[in-house]
Amino acid sequence: MINKIVRSMDEAMSGIQDGSTVLIAGFGHVGQPIALIQGLVEQGARDLTIVSNSGGRGHTGPLARLFEQDRVRKIICSFLRASSLAGELVRVGKVELEVVPQGTLAERLRASGSGVQAFFTPTGAGTKVAEGKETREIGGRECVLEYALHGDVALIEAWRADRWGNAMYRATGRSYNPIMAAAAKLTIMQTQHLAELGELDSEAITTPGIYVNRVIHVPYGDPPPP
Repeated sequence: MINKIVRSMDEAMSGIQDGSTVLIAGFGHVGQPIALIQGLVEQGARDLTIVSNSGGRGHTGPLARLFEQDRVRKIICSFLRASSLAGELVRVGKVELEVVPQGTLAERLRASGSGVQAFFTPTGAGTKVAEGKETREIGGRECVLEYALHGDVALIEAWRADRWGNAMYRATGRSYNPIMAAAAKLTIMQTQHLAELGELDSEAITTPGIYVNRVIHVPYGDPPPP
């Protein structure tokens, strides 16, 4: 019987290695797997490369704690606030930064999950984003070669999931979650609600369980419909 539900955060975080590339889903706090990030803080892996839409806000929250504890070697993101702890560490040279336009970041992750090794995009052409990268004129526009972005671990949040890891999201909570789920060797999912196997509408399942390795129930939010 396939059952990917784990009963503790220690079990969910088991095996994450030093030096891992960790994909953290969500847009700001929306759709962000906060409990799993806290679990990563407690798990202790170091020398991490964090891939996230942003570097967090201020000096609070579990993501900031990873930076506070000197656990992050590099961050790959689209937005980095100078006032955030991550921004301060980048400015003084303690953390490496790779800025990726938001659409390009999403497409690099999607490419990884789809088996596409690289692609050309006009986004960033003629800017610092293109420095050191191969460019080519396609359809009369200068385009930049970007490579798929693979993760060792993905931390994602679902609104509702079953024991096989089939999952659905709610509104903006979908942001980055499906593409990151498919782009990592080990995908760990926290879900607000658990469903019985066969209870989810197959047309509403956004992440098939084949992409998910572990599921932990972190209950909160509005109840699912009857």
